[in-house]
Amino acid sequence: MSDRTGIFAGDDPFALARQWIAAAEDGELNDPNAIALSTVDAQGLPNVRMVLLKDIEDDAFVFYTNYGSVKSQELLSSGKAAFVWHSKSLRRQIRVRGHVEQERGPQADAYYESRSLKSRIGAWASKQSQPLSSRTSLMGDVAALGIKLGLNPPRPEFWGGWRICPVEIEFWADGDFRLHDRFRWTRRDISATWDTQRLYP
Repeated sequence: MSDRTGIFAGDDPFALARQWIAAAEDGELNDPNAIALSTVDAQGLPNVRMVLLKDIEDDAFVFYTNYGSVKSQELLSSGKAAFVWHSKSLRRQIRVRGHVEQERGPQADAYYESRSLKSRIGAWASKQSQPLSSRTSLMGDVAALGIKLGLNPPRPEFWGGWRICPVEIEFWADGDFRLHDRFRWTRRDISATWDTQRLYP
């Protein structure tokens, strides 16, 4: 039996993650929803980069990117991902591991439409992760596409969301004398019920 109380209390890890990130919004200077996303290439060599977590659904975490990017190609190949969210102001972190699926439907359209016009044009202009001759070249592409696509550009087919459906979530909070509090939620697959366990620091 676990002793999850206080900031760890609750029976829904996704609701708990929402609460922790919302609590960080007052103290973080920039991007309280930033996560370090980890993928692996065909040789098993890991890659990690910062992305913005845009939604916490009832059973998944969602971010958006270019499907031609290295991260997307590695997600397509492995079908798995991990990330860590860290708040310096709260001294807390959330670690997630699980399976991935694309979000290319109305939800992706709605998020794309919510972005600024310049960001929407930028999504069209960027051949993400590919070599670029100069920033001047990129800005020229942005200007040309801005004229071509107008004020309401559609979402590019090569741009959309990734949904991370976790089988493991760990909540960590800083403790005195390095005696941190850690609780790990695990399940066999995404249809199974969660098991929770306190871990040594």
